[in-house]
Amino acid sequence: MDAKRAQEIVSSQQMINVTYNGKSIYIEHVDQGNGVATIHPLNDPNQKQSVPVTNLTEQ
Repeated sequence: MDAKRAQEIVSSQQMINVTYNGKSIYIEHVDQGNGVATIHPLNDPNQKQSVPVTNLTEQ
């Protein structure tokens, strides 16, 4: 995925399924300039991490 699409998903009103390393995640924030997203697993909002948007997959 690219940073522009990740930002579109964050801004979307509908829930779009995205995975990171095969696990469903929620994108909290996208830093388009650096190509990094702050994410957390759907079932654990306290487990935040920053990852390259290129490692995210839209389902």
